[in-house]
Amino acid sequence: MTAVTADPFSSSDPYKICAVCQKVTKNKERGTRVPEPFCSGPSAFIPEEEILEAWLEDPPAELLLADQLDHLTQVMGLHPHYLKAFLRCQFYLLKMDGPLPLHYRHYIAIMAAARHQCWYLVRAHMREFYRRAVCLDWLKGLQFSDQKLQKLNEINKILAHRPWLITKEHIQALVKTGESSWSLAELVHAVVLLAHFHALASFVFGSGINPETPSSISLYCTCDPTGDEEETEFHSFFSTSPENEPEALMETMKRLQEEREREEEEASEEEMFTRFEKEKKESLLVGSGDFDKEVMSFSRVSRFVEDSDFGYKDFARHGEDNPPTFRAQDYSWEDHGFSLVNRLYSDIGHLLEDRFQTACDLTYYNMASHEGVDTSMLRRALFNYVHCMYGIRYDDYDYGEVNQLLERSLKVYIKTVTCYPERTTRRMYDSYWHQFRHSEKVHVNLLLMEARMQAELLYALRAITRYMT
Repeated sequence: MTAVTADPFSSSDPYKICAVCQKVTKNKERGTRVPEPFCSGPSAFIPEEEILEAWLEDPPAELLLADQLDHLTQVMGLHPHYLKAFLRCQFYLLKMDGPLPLHYRHYIAIMAAARHQCWYLVRAHMREFYRRAVCLDWLKGLQFSDQKLQKLNEINKILAHRPWLITKEHIQALVKTGESSWSLAELVHAVVLLAHFHALASFVFGSGINPETPSSISLYCTCDPTGDEEETEFHSFFSTSPENEPEALMETMKRLQEEREREEEEASEEEMFTRFEKEKKESLLVGSGDFDKEVMSFSRVSRFVEDSDFGYKDFARHGEDNPPTFRAQDYSWEDHGFSLVNRLYSDIGHLLEDRFQTACDLTYYNMASHEGVDTSMLRRALFNYVHCMYGIRYDDYDYGEVNQLLERSLKVYIKTVTCYPERTTRRMYDSYWHQFRHSEKVHVNLLLMEARMQAELLYALRAITRYMT
């Protein structure tokens, strides 16, 4: 099944069918029922009425910074305060004065989004690049771009999938003297763009963002089997939550807070390290397992991708020599990364800091139908779990809290959205926090996006710092 449209930037990909659905389809004579996906609204996961209702109640004035009311903006607009910080930062990255020319910025956005097969973003920035009417041959594929951008491909793929592998040698290879060399200022601009669009691809897939062009199909797997027997097999892939999941989560947070206050002495450094290592190793057991490799095709996006087999691998793998843990106290965003990016790319550090802080501090003091709830413990667990998967450790955080606050189905969703977002399905989105609002799940995606972006930046900026010293 393919989409047919006169739009030259449209995708001809069929919507994805995940491995679980294939198994049900093959094994059951009765087959499966595929419900009508949300194709016409901003999101394939969120009913259009809920998004429109939120906008009618509190339309964000920040849209003056947006080129248009696209689907991404509408979904992100469920949190207007964050949307303002995001749009300011993206506007500065793409349109204000900076080290890189404008057409380079959009091409780098294409390169970054293509690593995750994110046609929504690739298409948007192909359009922007086309409007510049410069170097249009580059849209034929990466091999048609200039040598300078082609050299950026190595750091693009590493940042997208295994940022802990970046070294000062990668930086040196880009900035060494030559016709296609990068200045440090240009490279910092490029790195921020790459991290921004890798992370934004996670948000696009995690929130089920639909293309603006009307389509009769969905880019997301939205299957739902019929019959009790099929239902049991279909949902056995994920853990189920109790009916009173908001109350259970609130009770857990209350208990953990009381335990913190009762402890006369803080846990030893060795105990905190052990808890981190345990959580890091347990993250190996969490994976989507949802799509077979042959189902995932690159199609039109492949022209902007080299070494397509290079993908995410767990930071800590059984029976292998793993890279050393990144200790946040040795190189942190606040003490090191912020000052470096601001020095080489004026003011971007302040805009990034505003994004990070807004996403992490954002709260409405409610949880599902409950009001007056302090969710800071949960927000930090979500952010730090992403960093844990990327090998980043905070000495002052008790990673034992993660297992108690994040259920398995939520961990599956987090790892998929963060590490291989193109595999995200509506079933994954629906599998956790059944009684929570869609806006709360969008907030989860904002935290995952910012945590991922900061993790990529920390590894890249540390490598730049080591090159400079």
